[in-house]
Amino acid sequence: MNAASFSSLSEGHQRLQALVGAWRGEEEVADTQWADGGAATSEVLAEPQFGGLFVVQRYRQRRDGTISFGSHNVFGFDQQNDVVTMHQFDSMGFVPAGPSTGSWTGGPLTLLRSSPRGAARVTYNFDGSDSYRMRLEFQPPGSGTWQEMVSGLYRRVLPSELREG
Repeated sequence: MNAASFSSLSEGHQRLQALVGAWRGEEEVADTQWADGGAATSEVLAEPQFGGLFVVQRYRQRRDGTISFGSHNVFGFDQQNDVVTMHQFDSMGFVPAGPSTGSWTGGPLTLLRSSPRGAARVTYNFDGSDSYRMRLEFQPPGSGTWQEMVSGLYRRVLPSELREG
């Protein structure tokens, strides 16, 4: 059941719709404690839920033809606090204590999340309606330095062009 129409969505909810669609990405993975560095490809399918109040995103990264990382992300907009939220559940298996939160700063959407393992910052920079850039960075506990983890360029494709599984 879709309870809200697009015209009744707040401006914050409407901006989330930029994520909606099927996307294919070319990524560069940095050498980190979690993964070896190198090239990867990814597929992202993001769909509006409940009339656009939320966007549910399925992300799959492939390296050497095999899925190397996957996540389900639920984006929302908290009108009371004027922040974008993202709850992420991924193949690393860590249960998030809370969502990443952030805002559209100038043009990009930047989200931050902290845990005892460190802080993560993800930035989505839209080049138009058919492509965006994503950058994921990590900051170890007690460090003042952000380390690149993954960066990529994602282009809109037809949903039928995405692989199953």
